[in-house]
Amino acid sequence: MKKIATLTLGCLLSLTAVQSQTFSDDFESYTLTTPLLGIQSPVWRTWSSTTGGGAEDVAVVSTDNHTVAGSKSIYFSSTSSAGGPQDVILPFTTGAPLNTGQFSWKSWFKIPTGKSGYFNFQGTATMGGMYVLDCYMTGGNIQVQNSGTIVASATQPVGTWFEMEIKANFNANAWELLINGVSQGTWSNANNQVWGIDYYPADAAASFWVDDVSYNVTPYALPALNAAGNLLNISNGLVGSTRFPAVTVRNLGTGVINSFDISITQNGGAPVVKNVTGLTLASLANTIQTYTTSFTLVAGVNTFVATISNVNGAGADGDASDDVLTTVLNPVTPAAGKMVVAEEGTGTWCQWCPRGAVYMDLMDVKYAGFIAPIAVHNGDPMTVTAYDAAIGALIAGYPSALVDRLPEIDPDAIETDFLTRIVLAPKAFVMNGATYNSTTRVLNVSVTYTNQAVLSGNYKVACVITENDVTGTTGYAQSNAYAGGGAGPMGGFELLANPVPAAQMQYDFVARMISPDFTGIPNAQGTTTAIGGVFTWNYTFTLPASYDDTQIHIVGMLMDPTGKIENADYTTIPEAVANGYVTGSGVGVNDIASAPDAQVNIYPNPSADLSTISLNLTKASTVSVAIYSVDGSLIGRKAYGELNGSMNLPVDMTPFTAGIYFVNVTIDGNTSVLKLVKQ
Repeated sequence: MKKIATLTLGCLLSLTAVQSQTFSDDFESYTLTTPLLGIQSPVWRTWSSTTGGGAEDVAVVSTDNHTVAGSKSIYFSSTSSAGGPQDVILPFTTGAPLNTGQFSWKSWFKIPTGKSGYFNFQGTATMGGMYVLDCYMTGGNIQVQNSGTIVASATQPVGTWFEMEIKANFNANAWELLINGVSQGTWSNANNQVWGIDYYPADAAASFWVDDVSYNVTPYALPALNAAGNLLNISNGLVGSTRFPAVTVRNLGTGVINSFDISITQNGGAPVVKNVTGLTLASLANTIQTYTTSFTLVAGVNTFVATISNVNGAGADGDASDDVLTTVLNPVTPAAGKMVVAEEGTGTWCQWCPRGAVYMDLMDVKYAGFIAPIAVHNGDPMTVTAYDAAIGALIAGYPSALVDRLPEIDPDAIETDFLTRIVLAPKAFVMNGATYNSTTRVLNVSVTYTNQAVLSGNYKVACVITENDVTGTTGYAQSNAYAGGGAGPMGGFELLANPVPAAQMQYDFVARMISPDFTGIPNAQGTTTAIGGVFTWNYTFTLPASYDDTQIHIVGMLMDPTGKIENADYTTIPEAVANGYVTGSGVGVNDIASAPDAQVNIYPNPSADLSTISLNLTKASTVSVAIYSVDGSLIGRKAYGELNGSMNLPVDMTPFTAGIYFVNVTIDGNTSVLKLVKQ
C-alpha cells in the first residue's frame, strides 16, 4: 500500500503552520498489469506525462520483491544502448522545490549479476532542467555524481536486495549516502534542492527491481537572524592550480542581513578573512561571495573550512549549526607531457546545448594547457559533415561529450573523465609545428611524436583545426531551454532569451577542419616503435577568408589501437610557428592537400569495381601508389617511375571486400592519403 501522512508542527514564521510530510509505497495495492503505474497512482508520473501511462511507464510485477509479507515491486530494464523507454518520476513535492529543512529518501533495490541500475534526483518540476545528482549502480559499485563529480561511492550488493538512503540537510548543504543503514560519505551539493526522483534504465545492461520507496520532509522554522553557509565552492584540479573560493551564504532567518564575516582556512593554516558589508539580503535569499585572494592546491589532502560569523555586527546568529562549511580536496598531479581531448556534440538548434558550452568554457579556464576542447556542431552552419557524422555515431543525444574518445558522457561530467586521463603517462609526446602565410592563408602543420614507450599495434594520427569567437547571422541563434531561470542557473544563459539572438552569441572551440578523418591514418608510427623514436606527419590547410586566423587552434592527435586518443597537442598558430615546422621523416605522410606540385583526386568514390586516381603534375615527378586496409595492412603497391602532366591511374577494386581503404599516392617523397570506400 502507499501511505502519505502530514504532521502539523508549531511554527514561529508569520503564524503559518509548517508541515512535516512522510510518504511510503510498497506497491502491494497495485494491480499486476501492463505499464500503468502512474495511472494507478495519484502520485507517480512519467518523464513526459503528469498522469503516467505509455511506453515510459513501468509495470508492477510479482517476479521479485523485498517485503517478506508482500509479493509485488516494480521492475526496470532496457535493451537499448541509450536506455529507456521506461522513465518514471516520484515527485517529493507538489509545489516549489525543497530547499530548507531536512529531507531523506529510501528505496530498496535488487540488481542481478552483470546488470546495472540508475536513478537521478531532479531539482525542478521541469524534467531535465536540473540534475541534482545521478546514481550509477553497475559492476558491484555505486557512484553518486553531482554535476559530473563523484561525491560518494560504495560497494553494491549484487543479486540481493539492499536499501539505499540519501539524506539532505538543506540548511547546512550537508548530503549523505547510506547503504543498509551504514554511511558511505557526505558532500555539499552544487544544486542544494530537490523536486523528485527519476528511475530510469540507462543502458542495454539495465535490469533492476525497486520496492519499499519512502521519503520524509522535515521543515525548518526560521529564527530571527541566521546567516547559513550553503556552499564552499573550491573545485578540485591539478596540484599547483590556484583557486579563488566562492562561498554561498543564505539568509535562513526572518530578518534582513546587512553584513557578516567569512574566514577560510586551508589545512589548518592562518585564516583569510573577508568582511562583507552593504547588503540587504532578504529572508531565503542568498549571496555568493568570491574571494580575491587565491589558494594554491598542494599535493595530498587539502581541507578547506569556511566559517560565517559576526552577522549584522551582532556576533553569533540564531543557529550555530549552519555556520561552518568544510570541503576536502585531493588534487591530482598531471602526467608529464599529457594533453586530454574533449569533443562535444552540439548544435544551435539544441535547447540544452548551452550546458555544453558552459562546461567546455569552464574546463578551458580551469585546465588551460592540459585540455584541447573541440565543439563538433550538428545541423547548423558550423557543421563539418564527416566529423559530425562520426561523433553522432558514438552519442545518443545532444549535448554529449567524449573525453579522449571514452564512452559518451554529459558535458557536466567532462571534469571527472579528464581527471582520470590527465594522470596517465602518454605513450608519446606530441608537438605541433607550423608555417603560415597570412596572404595565401596556407597553414602548413607538422605534428611530431616522440615515443615515451614502445608503440605496439595500430596507432593512428589526425589533425583538427578549431576556431574561437565564431559569429554569424542565419542559423547562429542558440536555442536556450535555460531562458527565464526555470531550469536553474547555467552560466548566464538563464538571463538570456530563447533563442539567444545570433548577435549575442560567440561560439568557441568550433571544429573547422579534420584531416584525414575521425579515425585517423593507420599505423602512423610505421617502424618507429622504440622508446625515443621520433616520427612526424605533415598537413596543409587553406584557411577561408571568413576564419579569424588569430582565433585558430591546432589539435594534433595520436590514437591508440582501441581508438582512444592517447595524447595530443593544442596550440595557436603563433605557438606552432614558434615550435618550428618539421618535414615528415618518411614514416609520416601528408594529407590530400599536401603535395604542392600536384593535384591528386580519386573517383568514383565509393566504387564497386574501378576507380581512377587523377594527377595533374606541374613538373616531372617520381610517383608510386600503395593501398592499405583500414587495419593498416598493405594490400597493393605499384611504382610508376617518373611522370609529368595530367594523367589517370586505374585502381581495380574488384578483388577487395567491401569496406574502407587508404590509397597513398607518393610524389617525390610527399604522400597524399585518400580514403576510398569499396561498395
